[in-house]
Amino acid sequence: MSTTGLQHELLLARRMGHLGTETAFEVLSRAKALERQGRKVVHLEIGEPDFDTPPNIVDAAVTALRGGWTHYGPSAGQPELRLEIARYVSRTRGVEVTPEEVVVVPGGKPIIFFSMLALIDEGDEVIYPNPGFPIYESMIEYVGGKAIPVRLREERNFAMDVDDLASLITDRTKLIILNSPQNPTGSVLSRRDIERTAALIGDRNIMVLSDEIYSRLQFEGEPFSILSVPRMRERTILLDGFSKTYAMTGWRIGYGVMRSDLAAHITRLMTNSNSCTASFTQMAAVEALRGDQSAVERMRSEFERRSRTFVEGLNRIPGFSCLMPHGAFYVFANITGTGWKSKPLADTLLDQAGVAALSGTSFGQYGEGYLRFSVANSIEVLREALDRIGRWARENL
Repeated sequence: MSTTGLQHELLLARRMGHLGTETAFEVLSRAKALERQGRKVVHLEIGEPDFDTPPNIVDAAVTALRGGWTHYGPSAGQPELRLEIARYVSRTRGVEVTPEEVVVVPGGKPIIFFSMLALIDEGDEVIYPNPGFPIYESMIEYVGGKAIPVRLREERNFAMDVDDLASLITDRTKLIILNSPQNPTGSVLSRRDIERTAALIGDRNIMVLSDEIYSRLQFEGEPFSILSVPRMRERTILLDGFSKTYAMTGWRIGYGVMRSDLAAHITRLMTNSNSCTASFTQMAAVEALRGDQSAVERMRSEFERRSRTFVEGLNRIPGFSCLMPHGAFYVFANITGTGWKSKPLADTLLDQAGVAALSGTSFGQYGEGYLRFSVANSIEVLREALDRIGRWARENL
């Protein structure tokens, strides 16, 4: 320990200046600080199911812990889980997947990060949805890539416009990111749009990262994956996991499905970073896929009911307008009628109305004019939030 009292300057690597954040956790921290001051806050900021993990999954984890599943496992994941994931993806996406094409990771984000590290060189272009999950842009820029936003427009129900995508593809395009159902808008890509995207890519050596973490929470119709499109199999990285579907956010377990040679490289990144995903959580994940699925349907149905309730309520508040989402558990409200910018309004609703929401700009430049509300809360709490927002609007607009 130094005894001189000298404070040396922290010399960070330049790349740290390109690293973004996930604003939901910052807003959560501010909201918690207000609660410590005695304020009551309605939490609609964090993207986390409010349900408990289904009991059969918890029981499987306890059994695994008592059975000795507390040691290192293979970096790519336990063979039992990789096999179960391969069977599940084969069944739901209509393609034959082998365990060698599956990599299990602690959460969904590592697949985003590792894909960027493995594929993107300095100056390579990555096209991503905007507004969109902020970690996409953060990781693209961190690894030295060039982030190319494709704008999601309200007049298209926030579904990506394939013509807009076509105008952005260049000889430097290395990766395209798709997300359906989408965070923050709740939009869904139609089968036609996905097939048109695949046709647009054609024979070009462009990879697709298909983020399908909310696929089991689509409200209408069956989700369709670009992995299912002929000739896109070897150029698609499927991202999925257990956090949203099975209310397992704190368990930190997700996976990627990709061609086996890329899976080997992603596995090396796992070895160099996390060593492996916790073994007992993987045994719980096996039960999640094999066991009773009724809890998933109950959650999906409840998120749809909550979304509809909240959208109808927002549309009765002056200055707010909102489309009904098609999946996930987010409502992306247009607030241009208030005359406020997104960030000041989000801050003011927290400070004055006690409602924690996220500025649309937390999800990229094209999120200006919107707020994202997470409806992962009870109907009673959502109605209280609507009352608070409505009261604030009547007094201030």
